[in-house]
Amino acid sequence: MIEIDNKEFLDDFSDYLKIDKNYSSNTIESYIRDIRFFLSYTSKEIEDISKNDIDKYIVSILDTYNESSINRIIASIKSFFKYLSIYKGFVNVAEDIESLKRKKRLPKYLTIEEVDRLLDINLENAFDYRNKTMLEVLYSTGLRATELINLDLNNVDLNNMIINVFGKGSKERIVPLSKIAVNYLDLYINEYRNLLFVKNQKQTDALFLNNHGKRITRQGLYKMIGNVAKNQGIDKEITPHILRHSFATHMIECGADIRSVQELLGHENVVTTEIYTHLANNVIKDNYNEYFNRSTKE
Repeated sequence: MIEIDNKEFLDDFSDYLKIDKNYSSNTIESYIRDIRFFLSYTSKEIEDISKNDIDKYIVSILDTYNESSINRIIASIKSFFKYLSIYKGFVNVAEDIESLKRKKRLPKYLTIEEVDRLLDINLENAFDYRNKTMLEVLYSTGLRATELINLDLNNVDLNNMIINVFGKGSKERIVPLSKIAVNYLDLYINEYRNLLFVKNQKQTDALFLNNHGKRITRQGLYKMIGNVAKNQGIDKEITPHILRHSFATHMIECGADIRSVQELLGHENVVTTEIYTHLANNVIKDNYNEYFNRSTKE
């Protein structure tokens, strides 16, 4: 049980969170609950608690809570002891307690075979050609969804096989186009795009149009990709970002320099791009294990 002195410290800390930090009642309840459980575990007066007590408690809950919950508990304890050191004169025994390192979640991506299947769509009308062109541009450039839908006609240079892209923070970059993307852009722009305009409507410079003859929206882009995937019999979530991940992963797999991929994706820091080397390495390992796993043959 928590002794009366400990309870007074908790009450004072709760008031501090409410008045000084302006935390919500739910957040305060979480903090106090986390600290109560910890104090009940130690069964010690606060002035007798050591860093070792906190470490033991964290170890004891590893199998009970997930990583996110444990890090929240650690944050609550650290905040409490920091408060005690500033306002009550205690030594901050939680100062060196570290949160659990979050595991990097590798982004989802498509195999080359899955990309080929997605792009192999029947071309029967102007919308089919628009969809095919958008998918080819997405996959061959790694553009973000917003970057794609914000493209205007004057951003496309078919002769030099490049597009001018305005990414995050309105930063401009030049991205090369594949021959296939250029071919379909040429077809779409010169033969099919005008068919998407509505009669008597003021025409826009937007490159990709919706069924109202206006610039396609993010929602429209996501819906289009989902419908194409469904029609192609692909039972897998596919988004513009997954195509972006696929582009980067396949580039690295094929030996592209990571700095080049960084430039193409518009990443400010190469560390962001390095995640794709992990994906490519996993593919290489899978291929090795499949084709050169001698242990299964002996």
